[in-house]
Amino acid sequence: MTDSYARNLKLQLEWYGEPLGDRFRRLLGRLELSQAQLAGILGLSAPMLSQLMSGQRAKISNPTVLTRLLQLEATVNDPAWDSHSPAEQLRRLDEIRGAQRSTLTVDQVKETPATPVPAGDPVVAIQALLRDVASAGDIQGASELLEDRYPELAEALRVLGAGRTQDARAYYTKITGHG
Repeated sequence: MTDSYARNLKLQLEWYGEPLGDRFRRLLGRLELSQAQLAGILGLSAPMLSQLMSGQRAKISNPTVLTRLLQLEATVNDPAWDSHSPAEQLRRLDEIRGAQRSTLTVDQVKETPATPVPAGDPVVAIQALLRDVASAGDIQGASELLEDRYPELAEALRVLGAGRTQDARAYYTKITGHG
């Protein structure tokens, strides 16, 4: 395994609690789907799903895809899932396929945590919140829009929302004086 793959898998562990490949393989086995079918439900291309599974890519950058993953995990892990008819199961999968970010419920988040946050680590909590709301590209774009009028806010958004954790920690320490 190359350094970039190992780094990506480590980041997945940090951001999602385990490598995405493990999460996706559980869903594939539970639902008896192909990777292309799972990708279709989540709103990813099959190659992107494969890259996330193998560690070629670290992050699900589209918040809607992450929402669908959480909904799918919560749905198939519900003990009632097996009692549904195949037609009802298909209907529920189609519902998830059409879901937008705003349909994620608090109960689903509690049942299937997206990004575990180490206790007492405000930087990781801030990053998790921002990354659950928007992709790194969207955060970067928002910071660029703010740059001229609110440069300090733009920097905070860029470093905390789209930057590396070690850079975010250094920035947090600089701003708050707490390490």
